[in-house]
Amino acid sequence: MNPEQLRQYLSFYQDLGVKHIYRPPVSGPQDSLPQDSLPQDSLPQDSLLKIQQDIGDCRRCRLCEGRSKIVFGTGSEQARLVLVGEGPGADEDAQGIPFVGRAGQLLTQMIENTASKEGIPIRRGDVYICNVVKCRPPENRTPLPDEMEICGQFLTRQLLVLRPKAICALGSTAAKALLETRDGVTRLRGHWHKWRDIPVMVTYHPSYLLRPYNQNAKREAWEDLKKVLHFVYD
Repeated sequence: MNPEQLRQYLSFYQDLGVKHIYRPPVSGPQDSLPQDSLPQDSLPQDSLLKIQQDIGDCRRCRLCEGRSKIVFGTGSEQARLVLVGEGPGADEDAQGIPFVGRAGQLLTQMIENTASKEGIPIRRGDVYICNVVKCRPPENRTPLPDEMEICGQFLTRQLLVLRPKAICALGSTAAKALLETRDGVTRLRGHWHKWRDIPVMVTYHPSYLLRPYNQNAKREAWEDLKKVLHFVYD
């Protein structure tokens, strides 16, 4: 294994939060093995399919108790933009697809109408959409910190596999999970932040925009999305 391969190998596990790697002692004839005899496919190869298989019939936290389906994510595996929400609602739990209820329909309109008006030839299927937690919290409550931490390992892997040009965090839960901040959306939105080395734009969750008294928030959310789309696709 050459130094660059070793660096990639260690960087991969560091991104997953692994701080220590045990290397058993080697003795005898193995010490003299030439480097080119080591397997060239030894670097970790992750994929969305492998992540989904690793989740399996997840029972890692209490959210499994009331869920109908695990909601993994949807969209293009070559997506240059990833949108991250909070967690599944009732419609998403029933169908196993994120953002298919009223908030999801609004999100689809936001993506496609904004792209059309700005002359950007993309539709919802060209981006990737997922949530911080993959199971519906009871009564759509906010996910608890331990639930976000447990499920966050899979979100991290999704983002590392996709390596988008930008991430759009929908709502405060997604913002807090990605940016490790206590600031709310109002303070965070409109400015670029970073998750690892990937630019992040925070905006309002579509469910918040469905409330009739949030007209200003709707305009601001469209401005945020316009900024993201131009950054990613121009």
